[in-house]
Amino acid sequence: MTGYIAEMRKLVGRRTLMQCAASVACIDERGRILLGKRADNHMWGYSGGACEIDERAEDCAKRELFEEMGLIADELTFFCVNSGPEAHYVYPNGDEVSNFEIVYVCRNWHGEPTARDGEMEELRFFSRDEIDLRSIMPPTRHVVAKLLEQIP
Repeated sequence: MTGYIAEMRKLVGRRTLMQCAASVACIDERGRILLGKRADNHMWGYSGGACEIDERAEDCAKRELFEEMGLIADELTFFCVNSGPEAHYVYPNGDEVSNFEIVYVCRNWHGEPTARDGEMEELRFFSRDEIDLRSIMPPTRHVVAKLLEQIP
C-alpha cells in the first residue's frame, strides 16, 4: 500500500477510514465481465482502488485498471456510486474502510488482461451464468449483481 491511504494508516492504525475510490468493470463484446481474484482474500472483483489527493475519479479508475489488470481504458461510462453500510469492509489484515466508490463500465480498452501489481492472483472473463455472487468481494457484491441485471 502506498500513497494517501498508507499515510493515513500511519496516523490512525486499523481504525475505520473514509475511502474515496474509483473502479472499473470491463465488459467484452460477448457481455462477459472481467474479474480478478484478489491475492489478499481470494475473492473475485473488478479493478479499483483509493483515489490520491487531487486525483480525478476517472484518472484513478484508469490508473487502477492498468496497475491491476494491465488494460488501458479508451472510454469510461459512469455506472453507479457504491456507498453506505454495504460498502463497509474490513480487509484480511484488519484495516477497516467505509467506501465511497465511483464505479465505471468500460467496453473499449486496449491491451491484454495481465495481473501486474500483485493484488490479483488470476484474471478471467465471466459470463453472467458463471458468476457465483458468494465468490465476489462483499463490498462490491451488490454492484456486480446490478451489472449482471444490465448485461444481456
